[in-house]
Amino acid sequence: MSGHNKWSKIKHIKAKEDAKKGKVFSKFAHEIAITARDGGGDPNMNPRLRQAIDSAKSQSMPKDNIERAIKKGTGELDGGTIEEITYEGFGAGGAGFLVQVATDNKNRSAADIRSAFNKNNGNMGTAGTVSHMFDKKGEIIIDAQLIGEEEIFEKALEAGADDVISDDDEHIILTAFDQLNTVAETLREGGLQLKSQSLAFIPSTPILITENSIASQVLRLYDALDDYDDTISVFGTFEISDEILESLS
Repeated sequence: MSGHNKWSKIKHIKAKEDAKKGKVFSKFAHEIAITARDGGGDPNMNPRLRQAIDSAKSQSMPKDNIERAIKKGTGELDGGTIEEITYEGFGAGGAGFLVQVATDNKNRSAADIRSAFNKNNGNMGTAGTVSHMFDKKGEIIIDAQLIGEEEIFEKALEAGADDVISDDDEHIILTAFDQLNTVAETLREGGLQLKSQSLAFIPSTPILITENSIASQVLRLYDALDDYDDTISVFGTFEISDEILESLS
């Protein structure tokens, strides 16, 4: 699972950049709207929505923004129906990408995502061209300052998790995709505060990128896809060493 550790570091760096740029609220709004659409607007009856709201509040997202996102998801606000769509494509060096988007205009989003690929030395593929390179998992993240590595490993496995990956910043708990809510609820009932819970796509065989020029192109494409207004999440099959990441940053 070392590739997932590298990928998580890339996402962690990007999340910090987004926070500085004030882009996190739009990400939370998309997630809240989709979870409200799928499971209803009552967080007491919708664990995924409750987690999305808690994550948004932890980043000081205003209450009005949260309520507006819920109403957008449940259809209480005017506008088109929100759909969750996954686009697939390739970047430099054969790196595969999955892009999850929440949109009320599929044609616009498809054109915009295709343009992002084309402008960054990539190309958008058809459904299935990239998704087979990933395993669908549940992902729970807990701040590493809250609990030690050995203790969270024991608690997570007892709760039904498949694996735990830890670094200095956070513990990443992986579950079967259909066991995510069950494991998350068990951990909460055990007194743990979750940083996030979501479905994640883990590359089955990560592509190791060893050239700075290729790494730079891949990360530019990742930034372009992740910065798109309707994007919820971006997943990639690539792995970049710490040394190259540090040199590019």
